[in-house]
Amino acid sequence: MASSGLLPCGSLLESLVHISNEVASMEKLPCVQVRNISAMIRRTKLLYSLFEEIQDTNGSIPPSSILCLTELFRMIRRVKALIQECKDGSCVWGLIQTQFVSNQFYLLVKEMGRALDILPLSLLDLSADTREQVELLHKQVKRVDSYVDPLELQRRELLLQVMASEKNSKNKGFIDFGIVKEILSCIGLINPYDYEEEILKLELEAKKQAGTGGLIVVSNINNLISLISFSKHMIFNDKQSERTKEDCMQQSAFISRNHDYSSSSQSSVVPNIPDEFRCPITLDLMRDPVIVASGHTYDRNSIARWINSGHYTCPKSGQKLLHMALIPNYALKSLKHQCGNSKGKQSENAVDHISATKAVADAVKMIAEFLVGKLATGSVEIQRQAAYELRLLAKTGMDNRRMIAEAGAIPFLVTLLCSHDPRIQENAVTAMLNLSLYQNNKILIMAAGAIDNIVDVENAAAAIFSLSMIDECKVTIGARPRAIPALVGLLRDGSPAGKRDAATALFNLAVYNANKIGVVVAGAVPVLIDLLMDDKAGITDDSLAVLALLLGCSQGLEEIRKSRVLVPLLTDLLRFGSYKGKENSITLLLGLCKDGGEEVARCLLINPRSIPSLQSLAAEGSPKARRKADALLRLLNRCCSQSHNPVGLLDCSELGNFTFETEEQILSFKDSLSSNLAVNSLVFIANRRLYPLAFNKRRY
Repeated sequence: MASSGLLPCGSLLESLVHISNEVASMEKLPCVQVRNISAMIRRTKLLYSLFEEIQDTNGSIPPSSILCLTELFRMIRRVKALIQECKDGSCVWGLIQTQFVSNQFYLLVKEMGRALDILPLSLLDLSADTREQVELLHKQVKRVDSYVDPLELQRRELLLQVMASEKNSKNKGFIDFGIVKEILSCIGLINPYDYEEEILKLELEAKKQAGTGGLIVVSNINNLISLISFSKHMIFNDKQSERTKEDCMQQSAFISRNHDYSSSSQSSVVPNIPDEFRCPITLDLMRDPVIVASGHTYDRNSIARWINSGHYTCPKSGQKLLHMALIPNYALKSLKHQCGNSKGKQSENAVDHISATKAVADAVKMIAEFLVGKLATGSVEIQRQAAYELRLLAKTGMDNRRMIAEAGAIPFLVTLLCSHDPRIQENAVTAMLNLSLYQNNKILIMAAGAIDNIVDVENAAAAIFSLSMIDECKVTIGARPRAIPALVGLLRDGSPAGKRDAATALFNLAVYNANKIGVVVAGAVPVLIDLLMDDKAGITDDSLAVLALLLGCSQGLEEIRKSRVLVPLLTDLLRFGSYKGKENSITLLLGLCKDGGEEVARCLLINPRSIPSLQSLAAEGSPKARRKADALLRLLNRCCSQSHNPVGLLDCSELGNFTFETEEQILSFKDSLSSNLAVNSLVFIANRRLYPLAFNKRRY
């Protein structure tokens, strides 16, 4: 995984378990956004169970799963930050911003849904309960709509009306403080201490918005401070008679001073420098912003001194710089110029500061366009570096992936797949894997004809798996004559990681019925059976999952039945396999025993370990394993009871007629029988308690 720039799965899972547990354990929630916060915590608790179970299995997981889990980690981290901001921030300001904050929760839920879209649950070793919970969560988040609490909207409108009356009334006595008290009590402001704490939070919010929100927003916050301060005096005046007349006068002066903030600020306010315009090294305003190889922006003089002093890492991230080129950040220069012009305007329609998010987006767009230019015209060395940087840039954030595609990177990356430089190939295919996590990019990658080139690259299978998440792409990939044979070749001759990715991709393609025949014709069945015996490959469960899918076509069933070693292997896996392995083993055995599978049934009854293993799973396995084991035991029971010579095992002429009333009588009769096959069949009938053949004085 180090080659793809990802965290080791152990560290990633530990981080996921830790941060999801933090969110799930949050207490003392705010009085605003109650439903959105509660719903998000509940969803995170379900994901916590998923992460904990994956961690407990101590097994390796496909690279495609690790990418999905990485997206979930970033999403949960933003969930935590948003909830924490609601907890620690001003409740009154949260009420004013209720629609905006509700939309933030909605966007996070949708991001959760997109991440779960590409999470291959069927390839993870999960219990049936956890799998069902996650599938249900996935369905819920796909259906969810943006929710804005109607009570919060009503309180917001009332509060805005009160603010308007305060602004327009020369006499503050016209304010209905009963309504104000009711509104504020609903959001947790009960006593004078709550009011004082809320004023402090609003003052902090005003300082924060001074750098990013603009003058109008700051003016609105100061109006709220005036209202809360005056309301505190009026509501609690009777209860706190110790307040002096001078205190009241000071309070009134404070209100008057803040009430006219918007008009006085036009001539006196000097807004702070936004953090986005400060150099991370000196914290001063950047005169000449430049971008280094890591993607961070610094003032040219500061970063030049850093590099000239012998440092070759990014000061902010610690990442090693692949090159020392300093790329001018024209987007940030333009923004700084616009902000400087807006400060000089003295009208009431003062322009707000442009959002830092837009600055970042413009910077990413510019970097993507710059790197795509290097892909198109650069030397082999420059192309290798540009592909690597696009790979890193596409690793984080859906917006980055969208903007890289819009910059025209995909056709050039497809071309680089034919490069003779293996490192360029690796960077190009991994960049496309990261880009494919954005849904629209899957279509663009397919339209660029990537499949014919991508199959020749060692780590292409994970990219094919990601692309095949869309049903239309399954059809297109399966129709390419080289795609499935190349995956089978990688399954046979690739590295352990390549084999796992190939099995994952084949599983996803075989979900589409028309592709099953192609997988069988390409020779996947004997390779998959061989991998069941390959401990070094470590993809037993993945191989079983693909074989179970191939049972769905007649060619696959016929090819699987040709194997003489498969049934004994499946019998052993019933005892020693994982939960998922046992489920797929039973699925295979049940499919092989149906429709003329007498030979397989004979093999199961010959093996003395098969019936006890099936009985154990029927009693203690997962719900799916119990259903399958029960069905297989019923089928074997019919084989024994519907024929005078069941599957060639019981010969009544040899055994004579005996009456058994207990299991012990049958077992004690074992030594007198010459055929071990007959003993196994009789013991099977006696042990099968759901069918009381041996306990009702039946003759055999």
